[in-house]
Amino acid sequence: LLSCRLYCEEAKDPKRRSCQTVLAEALDIVVRSFAPILPHLAEEVFQYIPYKKDSEGVFRTGWIKASSAWKKPGMEEAIEGACAMRDSFLGSISGKNALEYEVIIVIEPGLLFELMEALQAEETSSVSQLNEIMMASQTTLLSEFPKETPADANIIKGTFLINLEGGDICEQSSYKVIARPIAKAKCPRCRKYTAESSSTPCPRCLQVLAAGKGST
Repeated sequence: LLSCRLYCEEAKDPKRRSCQTVLAEALDIVVRSFAPILPHLAEEVFQYIPYKKDSEGVFRTGWIKASSAWKKPGMEEAIEGACAMRDSFLGSISGKNALEYEVIIVIEPGLLFELMEALQAEETSSVSQLNEIMMASQTTLLSEFPKETPADANIIKGTFLINLEGGDICEQSSYKVIARPIAKAKCPRCRKYTAESSSTPCPRCLQVLAAGKGST
């Protein structure tokens, strides 16, 4: 997930910047957590942090104060649900390269489907958060089973228990994951199988490269 966002997206793309923000927040919390035990190491790491800091030393920053903005109701369950589906998908391809596949997730309308929509607004995407978690080249989110399914597709069934508001909202939802080999070529830049030919970058990468040339 990190490599795709950091190395494939445009430098100022919100997806890339949001990833950098999470990494910066994680580093800040980890450094201040082990500062009382490893003070010299924590101070050295703090001094090499490459962005502007509010204090000159790690021991002048105070204790950890996580922002309430990081708490988004339902997001934890959405990620856990997507990871459960990813594990089902990866288990069905027996160690093969996940990028050589496209994934179709079928969930009946309900809370689980709404949570997955928070990770992928479009029906089909190769750059959504849901697709990044699935580790495939392309992910499609449907509320009904597709009328036509290739004979070489793997169909995996599973269930996921949603637990929100401290247990006040509980819902057992079923899902199906359809994994099938993707028909497109491997992009020479991002390595996903989303290009029209192996010698030409995929549409996303072409857009990023064009934007990079325009800013120079």
